[in-house]
Amino acid sequence: MTLSIIGISGGPEPGGRTSTAIAAVLAGTGAEHTELLELSQVSTEQAVAAIAAADGVVFGSPVFRATYSAQLKDLLERTERGKWGEQTDPLRGTVAATVLTGATGHHFLAANDLRNVLASFFAVQVLSPGLYFDHAAYTSRTELTEANAALAGAHGAALADLAVAVGGSKALSTITPQI
Repeated sequence: MTLSIIGISGGPEPGGRTSTAIAAVLAGTGAEHTELLELSQVSTEQAVAAIAAADGVVFGSPVFRATYSAQLKDLLERTERGKWGEQTDPLRGTVAATVLTGATGHHFLAANDLRNVLASFFAVQVLSPGLYFDHAAYTSRTELTEANAALAGAHGAALADLAVAVGGSKALSTITPQI
C-alpha cells in the first residue's frame, strides 16, 4: 500500500518547535509521500483538500491558554463531517496522530482535548497516546533531542502501521460520527 501522510501545523507563524516535532513524526512514517502544511501559510481549502487526499494526518499545535491553537480549531470547525447536509467528510476513514508543544509540562493534558475532538466528533482513528513536547525536548528551536526525535519517529512508524490496518479494514474505514 502506498501511503500519503501529511502534517498540519496549527502555529500562528511558520517554523518553530511544533513544525519540528511534526516533521520528526512524518520522517518516522516511511510513507511514500509526506508533506508539512503550516496553517499560517495555506488556506483552509488547501488544508482540507490535503486531508482528503491523505491516508493519515499528524495534527500539531502549540498550546495556548491550555488548549490547541485558534488556527487549528478554525480548520476543524470548517472541516465537514458528512452530517446534516454536508457534502464531504474528508476525515472519514483517516488515521491521525497528535503533537502538542508548550513551554513547560504543565499543559500536557491539552492533548486529550484534541484527541477527543478528532475521535468523537470526526470518528478518526487516533493514535494514543499523543505526543507533548515542552522546551526541554529540544536542543534548539528546530531540533529535538536524540531521545525525543526517536520517540517522534516511533510514533510516525506506529501511525503508518495504523493507516495500513484501518485502510485494510472495511469496518474501521467506514465508521462515521454518530451525531
